[in-house]
Amino acid sequence: MLSSETSAATNLAAHRATPATAAEPAGVRPPAGDLLRVEDLKVHFPLPGSGLLRRSAGAVKAVDGVSFSLAPGQTLGLVGESGCGKSTTGLAVLRMQPLTGGRIVFEGEDISTQQARTGTFRRRMQMVYQDPYGSLNPRMTVRNLVGEPLQVHGMASNKSEYQDRIAALLKTVGLLPDMADRYPHEFSGGQRQRIGIARALALEPSLIICDEPVSALDVSIQAQVVNVLQELQERLGLGYLFIAHDLAVVRHLSHRVAVMYLGRIVEIAARDDLYREPLHPYTQALLSAVPVADPVVERARKRIVVQGEVPSALKPPPGCRFHTRCPLAIARCRSEDPPLLDMGGGRAVACHLQAA
Repeated sequence: MLSSETSAATNLAAHRATPATAAEPAGVRPPAGDLLRVEDLKVHFPLPGSGLLRRSAGAVKAVDGVSFSLAPGQTLGLVGESGCGKSTTGLAVLRMQPLTGGRIVFEGEDISTQQARTGTFRRRMQMVYQDPYGSLNPRMTVRNLVGEPLQVHGMASNKSEYQDRIAALLKTVGLLPDMADRYPHEFSGGQRQRIGIARALALEPSLIICDEPVSALDVSIQAQVVNVLQELQERLGLGYLFIAHDLAVVRHLSHRVAVMYLGRIVEIAARDDLYREPLHPYTQALLSAVPVADPVVERARKRIVVQGEVPSALKPPPGCRFHTRCPLAIARCRSEDPPLLDMGGGRAVACHLQAA
């Protein structure tokens, strides 16, 4: 049975109140075999130049050398400011975005050159989108929305099996089977996101990429959706790449967390290690901005305010990309790009201060 809405809201509220090299080093990988392994992933968007020849005016380096891995049945949270490349990373993993470089290995198979429509991996990897209002076709009933993947991939041999599978999928995400003939506008935001999750589950995937699936919802509704995702993972052994900027939600769901800044991962670690003792100055600043429910603790906490704006991905700064805003930057940070150093215990950080 799915947990009650009150229980879900209480669980998430409790977590909100809690104080808070090019290829990935071997020590950064989770202990189990990899469900997904991303190596030196790059996604650049070339800009056309002006003039008669229209030579390239450069490229926006949205993702520029990202490496991580994910074990079966686990969640990797991918966090960072808007524009850091989180969603582009997710689309690239799904092969919905062309790669500039790097390698993606899913369930032991290199899918770097496969396309989303024709790739052999397509049934095993699905996505839950950020906007529960825009991701569902308003002209289709829930039955057609959830059943469309079954029809496309021929996973229902007859009408009776088709109806039964749709009913089972709706039950799985906490919706009633008799809701199947309604349209998306007849549902709340949380219910629409559950429909999106049911659609993602239709092909029995092993990996679901969640692109900020709760950011457009109220906090109480967020808790319901988070609870659904957790229970489905426990029941079905799903792996999640959970993209978000809400650190409280990420802490609630993730086993490991990767922090991105300007197209690169600056720190990756087990969830408890990262929240207890962040090593990178950017991670420290992000966590210091998370409010604490205890007023005494909140008053005593030191808030780290990051000055300035995020540099352009068209022309990233030399050296460490965070040095233009980092209060701890040293001369080396301005000239030398820090590699992602293995710190032991399954964590890595790209910071010269940790290497000193």
